[in-house]
Amino acid sequence: MKPGGLLAACTLLAIIPFEYSGASWASLMAGVCVCAMVLVFFAHIPWSRRAFVLIGLTLMALAIATLPDWQNTLGEGLQRAAFIAAFFTATASIRSAASGSSSITACGNFLAHQPPGRRYLALTLGGHLFGLILSYGAIALLSTLATNSTSTETNPEIREHRTRRMLVAIQRGFISALPWTPLGFAMAISTILVPGARWIDALLPCLVSAFIMVVSGWALDTLFKPRLSTPPPPRDNIDNNWLQQLRPLLILLSLLIVLSTALHALTGVRTVGIMMSVVPLIALVWTAIQGTQLSLTERIVHSAQRATTFATVELPAMRSELVLLTMAGFIGAVGADLFTPLVSASGIDLSEAPAIVVLLSVFWLIPIAGQLGMNPILAVSLFAPLLPTPTELGISPTAMIVTITGGWAVAGATSPFTASTLLMANFGKVSGRYAGLRWNGPYALTSGLLLSGWIFVVSQWL
Repeated sequence: MKPGGLLAACTLLAIIPFEYSGASWASLMAGVCVCAMVLVFFAHIPWSRRAFVLIGLTLMALAIATLPDWQNTLGEGLQRAAFIAAFFTATASIRSAASGSSSITACGNFLAHQPPGRRYLALTLGGHLFGLILSYGAIALLSTLATNSTSTETNPEIREHRTRRMLVAIQRGFISALPWTPLGFAMAISTILVPGARWIDALLPCLVSAFIMVVSGWALDTLFKPRLSTPPPPRDNIDNNWLQQLRPLLILLSLLIVLSTALHALTGVRTVGIMMSVVPLIALVWTAIQGTQLSLTERIVHSAQRATTFATVELPAMRSELVLLTMAGFIGAVGADLFTPLVSASGIDLSEAPAIVVLLSVFWLIPIAGQLGMNPILAVSLFAPLLPTPTELGISPTAMIVTITGGWAVAGATSPFTASTLLMANFGKVSGRYAGLRWNGPYALTSGLLLSGWIFVVSQWL
């Protein structure tokens, strides 16, 4: 399986020059690497993941048999798959670097041990900020710290309520970052699929979406706080110097933002492309400076060894998720081209429908598809190319981005087939469907209705 991880890393190394230059050789190399990666991993993944590969091969055969420009369709599918594999590898690299950082663990401990009056907001903030850097690793890290902090609670009633509230706070904080972060698949895929969309244009409206999700979660937790049969025990005082405790995380985020903004201004390359080049470099430097007792040469060697371990051990360990996401992108790209003639032949013209009807249909379709086992990457990749362009609907690309990323976030909170829900369910020792619908159902409905209103505002005035 080691070659599979190396091929994923090679896909990233090929996609980076493609993002900066558009060179055909780089796109071809990335496509070859991602195909080889899937082939190497195929024998080592469960059949639930192999099914996605088989579906992709079936769609490939259908495209060759039915589409006159099947070469372009398959080329687009491979490019999409390579982009997703490269983006996953880049974001996983910073997660790997963070795993060896004691300062990041200390940040998580600080948030997990906040007193009840501010614990929910603290963990939501933590899930949001940590999610920007660690992706799904943020849920794993903070949930581990949260469950460890509750394991010493002797009252089972208090322990159960506290564990649930801490876990949903972490997950809701994480998914509230999905509408705006350039390090998430929601924004990365949406800006590819929506003509004329740019992350910088959608940033402020998407930050409002994130704010809506954070506030609605906090309000529900406050309004429906469980009543205990016995008074909770008094809590010890803790250090409340938030800036000091969160400084490592804030420095890292600031560094990412400054470097990405500067490179975007200098090169004009889209933000997600810049992120794929900046994030692995920061991860390499971060691993080098973690060895404070080492000489410069030893730090360089240490960083190289960590990079090798990442490519040959850690990436292969994530093979199931890597293949699933990669094939979801391929299936979505090829499937959209196969379905487009069918939609045209049916006589359905969505451009004649009111824009808000189209937007809200897309918004709610994404979490509904998530309940049926459709990953948001697959759902969005299938549906988005079938939609009229923002110009045809008479709206800005930003309105479509707000719609897709908002629906993606709601799906991340409720779908039992997404990593965020499954991780929360695993730590809470419940099923994914129970965690998604029972724990987060009212939250998804509330935040979804508020986001629907925000989508209407954006479609009318932005």
